[in-house]
Amino acid sequence: MSRPALSFEIFPPASVPASFKLWESLSRLQYFSPEFISVTYGAQGSTQDITRDTALAVIEQTDLPVAAHLTAARASKADVLARAAGFAKAGVKNIVALRGDADSQDVAFQPHPEGFDNSIELIEALADTQNFNIRVGAYPESHPDAASQRQNISWLKAKIDAGACEAITQFFFEADTFLRFRDACADAGINAPIIPGILPISNWKRARNFAQRCGASVPASLDQAFEKAIRDDREDLLSLAVTTELCSTLLDEGTEHLHIYTLNSAKLTEEICIALGMTPEMPALRNVA
Repeated sequence: MSRPALSFEIFPPASVPASFKLWESLSRLQYFSPEFISVTYGAQGSTQDITRDTALAVIEQTDLPVAAHLTAARASKADVLARAAGFAKAGVKNIVALRGDADSQDVAFQPHPEGFDNSIELIEALADTQNFNIRVGAYPESHPDAASQRQNISWLKAKIDAGACEAITQFFFEADTFLRFRDACADAGINAPIIPGILPISNWKRARNFAQRCGASVPASLDQAFEKAIRDDREDLLSLAVTTELCSTLLDEGTEHLHIYTLNSAKLTEEICIALGMTPEMPALRNVA
């Protein structure tokens, strides 16, 4: 089995200590030669300016390709495209184009009066610039706003047809969840790569709560296993085993790219990659004699 492609997702640091942690993590993860580093927004589309600053800092301070998140929410078309133009000018060649969250979980999404109505309109506008490789989000267990999984997949196909080259999924806990979705997408005529999003479980209670908010299924057996592991102080070991097994199964089923949500921490992501047989490629020492 050939080595799979990797990509890592980070979020903008909210404090000086968090910034140091992020840069220490990137300094370690860069040796796995990721295809790109994606830089996300905060909840409800917050931290857009810090997202831009973080993406530009990664470009300036490393050789890592950056995929900046760009949403249609809470901004006019002119403002969104100006932000995109700024990314292009700075050398960002990859965009993760998203509709963006509603203002709160209790209300439906409302587009800006002068903004894009949805992600498809945003993708079409970005594709017209011919400046970017465009990636989009995908939802193995259906988007919360979709009436059915069929509609969810049809919307993904429309995003690909609008100009996206790849899709990255929301995280999931069971390989079959992704594999069923991948097969259904292929049956619907989606030919673009669909990259599974992998969440290293550094804290099970936090991961479970996040899954419940996102609509990701939480297997009862996994919940029970983590409850026991937490009591026995073995949560880290179980996290590594569970996530590595998930990735290994996906790779055995033909997956060629893993997108890892690092949570700005290198430790567990690094351990997972090494457990999968991906040795970090350290740079050669310079001859200073």
